[in-house]
Amino acid sequence: MPIVYIGMTAEIVHHGHINVIAQAREYGEVVIGLLTDAAIADYKRLPFLSYENRKKIIENIVGVSRVVPQQEWDYVPNIRQYRPEVMVHGTDWQAGPLAPYRERAIAALAEYGGRLIEVPYTEGTSAGEFITQVQSLGNTPDTRRGTLRRLLAAKPLSTFIEAHNPISALIAEHTAVAKGDKVRRFDGFWSSSLTDSTVAGKPDIEALEINSRLANINAIFDVTTRPLIMDADTGGKPEHFELNVHSMERLGISGVIIEDKGGLKENSLLGTDVIQNQESAILFCDKIRAGCAARVSDDFMIIARIESLILEQGMDDAINRAGAYVMAGADGIMIHSRQNTPDEVFEFARLFRMEFPKTPLVCVPTSYSMVTEEALAKHGFNIVIYANHLLRAAYPAMQQVAREILQNGRSFESEQRLMSINEILELNRGTTA
Repeated sequence: MPIVYIGMTAEIVHHGHINVIAQAREYGEVVIGLLTDAAIADYKRLPFLSYENRKKIIENIVGVSRVVPQQEWDYVPNIRQYRPEVMVHGTDWQAGPLAPYRERAIAALAEYGGRLIEVPYTEGTSAGEFITQVQSLGNTPDTRRGTLRRLLAAKPLSTFIEAHNPISALIAEHTAVAKGDKVRRFDGFWSSSLTDSTVAGKPDIEALEINSRLANINAIFDVTTRPLIMDADTGGKPEHFELNVHSMERLGISGVIIEDKGGLKENSLLGTDVIQNQESAILFCDKIRAGCAARVSDDFMIIARIESLILEQGMDDAINRAGAYVMAGADGIMIHSRQNTPDEVFEFARLFRMEFPKTPLVCVPTSYSMVTEEALAKHGFNIVIYANHLLRAAYPAMQQVAREILQNGRSFESEQRLMSINEILELNRGTTA
């Protein structure tokens, strides 16, 4: 029978998909090119269901002969590989951002005499609208917790941004920028001890109780769906870290980063300007092992943060510690630097990748902010964290507005810099005037 090819993401399977498949069956053997997690994440965001779960659903639909992976948003590679006599697609790609993919598909089919059949778009089947409804229902702890590992498997580089309260997390989740035919979004949140402490009016010295921070994360989870990585400072004593791992994992946090410092913790960007002590590698490995043994699910990641470059202990010390921490069970390594260029973290990545080509590598380019995500990915980093930027943006804005109101005796002069009430109501879904 002739091969009939249909490309699908199938995040939400609806009657529109069934209609296309039913019509495609009239022309031959239906082969579904199911977009992989990596293909979807490259174009917009990670799908809620994994490729394997979506595949199980599609291959059990009546009329589907087989399901094959489509590794790119573009149909051309699979058209050339499977050479279908017919390709079937809805009419929704005739205009808009998908139109260039349509033209390329038509050209590829023409190379050997294949043809495109377009099925009228089924109204009321917008996957985007369905996904918005799903997001409004929230996310389960198990689903959210496992998203980080899925991101690492699907994307070369994932972007996380600091969220210090629910409103900042909502802003991060709903912010999107179109770049060419793709839409860029943040992949997840970073719960920063610095910004949480600052919001509470306390110094960044582990003064804020873990339960207070977990309560804040729980409030963030009430209104968002993205995964979250928690900055747990030094992790505390191994016995306390074990208990905290249980709490973080149960809440749905995807991973924790702990730094190899001992004694009173100071902010790393202060470097050697203040007294800071680095924990011995042996004791820190014991803490990593304790945390790994305490977790219930392998979805929860424990990432070790190395302070050797911050404390001027040298590259050899950083690399040696990285190897020890990975062998102790760390699921990833974060290398920190306060230099204004990325040179030393790039050198660390080069040396680290020689021994550990697959272990996730994390960076926080606060001090070397000119580096691009493209360069970070090229040098082997898997996660970039924008660790304090939303709070740093909010503080001067609030300060300026407060001064202007005092200066002018009214708020009129500040209105042009403020969100409208309608925008706030829209951001906080479910709020009514």
